[in-house]
Order: sequence, then C-alpha cells, then structure tokens
Amino acid sequence: MFDSITHSIPVHTIYYRDVAICIKRLDLVHPQISGNKFFKLKYNFLAAKNHGFNKVITFGGAYSNHIAATAFAAHQFGFESVGIIRGEELQYRVLNPTLATAQHFGMQLKFISRERYREKSSPVFLQQLAQDYPDHYIIPEGGTNQLAIQGCTEILSDFDRQHFDIICCAVGTGGTITGLIESSAEHQQLLGFSALKGDFLHHDVASLTSKRNWKITDAYCCGGYAKTTTELLSFIQHFEHRYDIPLEHIYTGKMLYGIFNLIEQGLIQPQQRLLIIHSGGLQGKLKAD
Repeated sequence: MFDSITHSIPVHTIYYRDVAICIKRLDLVHPQISGNKFFKLKYNFLAAKNHGFNKVITFGGAYSNHIAATAFAAHQFGFESVGIIRGEELQYRVLNPTLATAQHFGMQLKFISRERYREKSSPVFLQQLAQDYPDHYIIPEGGTNQLAIQGCTEILSDFDRQHFDIICCAVGTGGTITGLIESSAEHQQLLGFSALKGDFLHHDVASLTSKRNWKITDAYCCGGYAKTTTELLSFIQHFEHRYDIPLEHIYTGKMLYGIFNLIEQGLIQPQQRLLIIHSGGLQGKLKAD
C-alpha cells in the first residue's frame, strides 16, 4: 500500500498572469489516504508493525482528513484504531462524513472537551492515555513526527529539485513543509501558507530543520483554522470552474488564494519556476467547526 509512487504523481500546469504554476497532485495519490497523509503515515505504520503493535491511537478535529486516513490505513494493516476527537459535544450529533468514514473503517471515536484536547501533548495526558489504551502506537495530531517528516522527504522527485525555484505548500502542523525543506535543493525556496493564525509554526518548523531556505506566512489564513471569507470562497469557486482542480477552504484554497495574490503584487515573477504541492484533504470541502 505504501510503495514508492513519487514519480507517478500527476503534475498539472496552469497559468495566471503569465506565471506557470505547476501543481503536484498529491490529492490523486490514493483514493482513501489523501495527499500528504499518505507520506506522513507510511513510516509510522511500518514502524508500528515492525515493533509488534496492532493498535494505533491518534488525534484530530471533526473534519480531520488525518483521522479518516489513519482509520483506513489501520483497516488495511489489520490494526485496531482509536481517534481522540476534539469537541465532546460532537458525540451527541450525527456523525459528519469524515467521522462516519473513520468509524466505517473500524475506528473507535472518543470525544473529549476542547480544554482537555489542548493538553494532549502533556506528560499527564499521555500517561493517562497509556493507561486507558495500553499497547497502542501513538500517532500525533496531523501525523507529524520524525517518521512523518521522513515520509514527506519523498514527495519531491529529482526532477522537482532540478527544475523548480519556488516550492509552495499549505501548513497545518509543519510536518509536510519540514520534509520538503529537508529534501529540497540548495537553490530552492520553500514558502508555506499557514492554515492557522500566529507565528508559532515558524518556531515549530525551525526546531525540526537546520535549513533556512523557507518561510511561513499566515497572511492568508483568513482569521484562523477553518475560518473563511467571502473573498476566499469566491476565489475557490472561480478557480475550480476555470481550472477543474478541486480545492478546499482549510488548506489548499488558502494556499492558492495567497499565491495568486503574490503574483498580482509582482512578488512572484513569470521567470520563476513554481511548484505547488496539492496536499489533498478534500474532506475539508465540508464546513469545519
């Protein structure tokens, strides 16, 4: 399931104001393990299997494509899976398609308060989790850890390193952009478009890589995670109609919205060779909380 497929990922080229935008379609990598999740989960599941685990536990919000992807991967590996879901009020509602999909593939959903969820990385929380779910392999929120970064280094091909000057991606937890940075060529610049408000992601990524050929902007996060504006939604609608490439409003939509704006400002020039990583996550086309 996790065989190397880097060289078979489709790349679609579109044009905006004479700038060629090459879009690497990770959303087409796998029908269930969408986009960057394929790469972030690859070595985590192989490590879990090699260490004798057959149960995994992870974290996410109600519309987390990571939750759905992990549930499917666990099902394929014959693992049991548990998803710790942000928002205890959700247990009283009809499951949305993302959570219903995860449950369909056998994931046990445990809903906790947003306050407790913020403590999910604390030693006390993790100790209690280990007691409640012994013998489970823990995969962090969004799948981001060193094994995920290792997987994301495989997104770029030799061709990509040789033929592009700027590589852009959406940023949620920082794992994907870190893997891209680590595998990038010396001449390349990495530009991350944060889905969240604040500069903490810069500090997170800086702690994971010694390279400095990158930056992250939150200028196009539209106020924060899963938040939108009329302009963003209008952009996504027009983009999909014109280019026939699906976007969503949490990650990829904000990234392309930002890229088009930078082109309009003249900050990205036609002579610069631009590669965009479409990281999938199209469950995010649903309205997130």
